[in-house]
This record gives sequence, C-alpha cells and structure tokens, in this order.
Amino acid sequence: MSTTRDYYEILGVSKDATEAEIKKEYRKLAMKYHPDKNKEPDAEEKFKEMSEAYAVLSDPEKREQYDRFGHAGIDSRYTQEDIFRNADFRGFEDLEDILGGIFGGSFGGFGGFGGFGGGRQQRRGPVRGSDLRYDLNITLEQAATGAETTINVPRAESCEVCGGTGAKPGTNPKTCPTCRGSGQVTHARNTPFGRFMSTTTCNMCHGTGEIIEDPCTACRGTGKQKKVRKISVKIPKGADNGMRLKIRGEGEDGSPGAPPGDLYVVIHVEPHKLFERAGDDILYELPINFTQAALGADVMVPTLHGKVKMNIKPGTQTHSILRLKGKGMPYLHGRGQGDQLVRVNVRTPTKLTEEQKELLRKLDLSKEGDQVKSTKGGKGIFDKVKEAFD
Repeated sequence: MSTTRDYYEILGVSKDATEAEIKKEYRKLAMKYHPDKNKEPDAEEKFKEMSEAYAVLSDPEKREQYDRFGHAGIDSRYTQEDIFRNADFRGFEDLEDILGGIFGGSFGGFGGFGGFGGGRQQRRGPVRGSDLRYDLNITLEQAATGAETTINVPRAESCEVCGGTGAKPGTNPKTCPTCRGSGQVTHARNTPFGRFMSTTTCNMCHGTGEIIEDPCTACRGTGKQKKVRKISVKIPKGADNGMRLKIRGEGEDGSPGAPPGDLYVVIHVEPHKLFERAGDDILYELPINFTQAALGADVMVPTLHGKVKMNIKPGTQTHSILRLKGKGMPYLHGRGQGDQLVRVNVRTPTKLTEEQKELLRKLDLSKEGDQVKSTKGGKGIFDKVKEAFD
C-alpha cells in the first residue's frame, strides 16, 4: 500500500518532532490498532498506514526527502520494499510477529528489515518474484537528448534443471509435517499488553509448505540460479535526477506458476563541468572582459545543443542574466523545452601596464561626447582602451 495522507498527521506529531517522539507515538498507535487486539474492519489498514509513516519518518534520508517534496519525493525514489528497508523498528519486539505477518507476505521481504519476515512468504502458493533496483548514471547530454543503453542486471532466475521446484528431476517435494502444508504456525504469547495470538513462518519449510528431501544439484534445492542479463533501457528526453523507470517483468523470477517481479531503474544525472540544471532551464556562467561589457560584442556560447551566437549589449553589468530561448532541457511531459540562462561575469584585470592605467584614467575623466567617441576619423578613448585590452 502507499498512503496519500500526511505522515505527520497519521502519527499525530508535529513536523519538528524528535525521533524519540515519533517512536513513542508509533508504539502507542501500533498497539491500539494491533489487528490481533483491534477487531475493527479497518484496523489492519490503519496499522499498515502508520507503519509506512513510521518507516519514512524514522529514516533521516527518507524524512528529508518527504519534508522537501512530500509524497512525490518518496514515490519517485523508493519502491514499497525500499520504504521499509533499513527502517528503525528496533525495540518493537512485541510487534515483530504481526509486522512480519502483515508485511512479509505483501512485499516479499525488506532485506534490512531485521527479523520481520526475512523475505519469506507467509502463505503457501505461487509467489511473485521480487522487484529489483538498478542505479544508472547518465550524462546531462543524455538526459537532454534521450538515449538507449544496455545494462547488466544480476538476478535470480528459475533453475533450468528442475524448473524452479528445487527438487531433483524425477522427484517431488513433500508436504511439510510441521505446518501441514500451510507454511504457517500459530503461537500464543503473553505480553504487557495482554495475550496475543500470532502467526509466523514455519521454520521447517520456511513458508513454502513443502520439504525437499532430494534437492536439485544444480540449484541446491533453492529453485533459483544467479544470472546476469543484458536489458535495454530507453532514457526519455528530459529525464531528471532521481527519476524511476519501471520495466515490467524484468525483476527476479517468481515461484513456478507466479509472475516475475519488475525492474526499477533509478536515474542519476552526473554533474556537468559547464552547466547546472534548474528544472527545465540550464544555467551557464559566461566570463567576458570589461571592454566587451562596455562596448558590446557578439560571443559564441556553448549549449547542450551546440554553440550559438549571443549578443552582449553595450553597458552590460556583471551578473546580468541573459536568456537563450529554447536551449534548455526538453519538457518531460509535453512539447517544447526550457531556456538557457547565461549569467555574465565581467572579469577585472589584476595586472595592468602603465599605458593601460593611463588609458583608464583618461576614460574615467572623459565626459560623454568629449574624447569618448571617435571624431573625424580619429580614435576615442573607448577605441584605444579596447585595443589595449583585447
């Protein structure tokens, strides 16, 4: 699940709440809506919702993303599995079984979730393959023009020898005698909050409901083999940092009869030596000398689409922003593209000859129409200064 409600509102805490306050409120709400204790129809959904909110707000990195961009910052960067990976659920041992029972079967494990199901399915039957994440670095030019590339993805695929059953060809798995094929066992536990019945994964069959007495030698009874597959990825024009591309069916294989997971390719745009991106616009710093700023000039400016000529008007001040229309990033969802914003930096010389100093003094003393402009074919101060500094 993925809620659209404000995470802080769900837990009833302020946006400047400390980690301890967030943890305290989550524990209080989790015990209130514990599905084994609260029999209201929506108790389990509320429990899931508050657990998702806690998983985000207890992780400093995810909390920062959420504070800056809201749900868009979470949904665009993390899969459901990623949201719960490395979440700080330490100290919730009394909730461990119910967390594992609810989330372990829904997401197929959290890797770093720490004891809450461990990636094993909580019920017998075909299990969908796990989703995978691949981080792909691209250049700003590739983001601007779009690109197609091939990536090598390591993943678990069904064993070609046993067909994914894990049993040696010619043999079949047996029904687990501990859980009688259900993949689950039920425990009663006394806690400070009362007596709870919890259902956990069977330790004998690890939730499959079956025991392999004669395992396949190729996969050692796992039913899976590690492979590296070449997968083509199309990067759309205007791709931005943190963007996720979903490639259906390219995750890990599921159990026999179940579909594979999906592959999420997360885009990382590398820093550029000349340009900086600001949304759909591109920023560029253009150094010019002060005679170009004073007299004006035509200069060649690099863009993501090649060099273009740009006019510097006379009297241009340093840090002025000039705009090159349509020379920015393509719009990701629509036609057209942003602009390139050129910030002019007028360079002041640090070493001057005596001739240059004298010309600058004359320029400072001159008045409009007096020695500034050329007269009768002669050269004015501006022209002499330009010659001296070019």
